[in-house]
Amino acid sequence: MNARELRELSPDELQARVREWKKKLFTLRFQLASGRLTNTAELEKTKRDIARALTVLKEKDHA
Repeated sequence: MNARELRELSPDELQARVREWKKKLFTLRFQLASGRLTNTAELEKTKRDIARALTVLKEKDHA
């Protein structure tokens, strides 16, 4: 999800997305540790999505 799409969401929706992505990241890390993760690029994508959402949340807090 790109930053433009995230900026259209409300702060509550953004926080929900962050929680969802953090759960996904936990699952991906667990799969990586157990050797079941086939697409390791998904880890980086999820981390970037979390960072993007948190950045937009901070922007909204300061505005």
